[in-house]
Amino acid sequence: MTYTVNCSILLTELPLLERPAAAKNAGFDAVEFWWPFASSVPGDAELTRFERAVTDAGVQLTGLNFNAGDMPAGDRGLVSWPGRSSEFRDNIDVVAGIGGRLGCKLFNALHGNREDGHTPESQDELAVGNLAAAAAGVARIGGTVLLEPVSGAPRYPLRTAEDALRVISRVTAETGAGNIKLLADFYHLSVNGDDVAAVIEKHAQDFGHIQIADSPGRGAPGTGALPLGDWIARSRQLGYEGYISLEYKEPAETAFDWIARQRASS
Repeated sequence: MTYTVNCSILLTELPLLERPAAAKNAGFDAVEFWWPFASSVPGDAELTRFERAVTDAGVQLTGLNFNAGDMPAGDRGLVSWPGRSSEFRDNIDVVAGIGGRLGCKLFNALHGNREDGHTPESQDELAVGNLAAAAAGVARIGGTVLLEPVSGAPRYPLRTAEDALRVISRVTAETGAGNIKLLADFYHLSVNGDDVAAVIEKHAQDFGHIQIADSPGRGAPGTGALPLGDWIARSRQLGYEGYISLEYKEPAETAFDWIARQRASS
């Protein structure tokens, strides 16, 4: 199984720039991150330190989020946020630059919460333009924009796979952007009540990326009740060929014990 470690939610006991090396030491060759900087346009020195942490560790950066705002405070993206649209646009070239230098091709653009004082329709229209701009920005390095349904954020409008796919279809129809795909996070979809098995049957070959965590609790596989192994296997059978992202909460010392148990029992 080809796993990539999300170093923004795992190995958090370590400073962020030490996590790629820790993932490598744990036996992984690939990592991904949410936006790892405090601003949409960090300075050159910050960018260099981050990129060197990845390359010096000898791992591949497989995924990177566009700036999504203050995630701990509840922000979930700038794509549909009227007051920060220009900030999102400024972030596109930075993201594409990192991707180009590190060979990363997948970029998650969180849609954004509903904002008071703005209609859903106006926010959705703004999102279409911003997603098209992001798609054009990463297309020049062969990149793909990912759109993700999310749980635990009441004002976030994309909860099911169909919610995200409708947005993708609209962007494609209105702008011609063809490099936007669904990020299928099996945890979020399940918690939101989506029929994950049905989503897989219908869309697996078109998934842009898969992320996993168990439920309840968003812990490591095996800590909950989700049939993650079955879902992954079926996605593979139906044509998904990408990485499986480990995006769960677990202390560093036990974060990957489930893989050893899985291998021992196979």
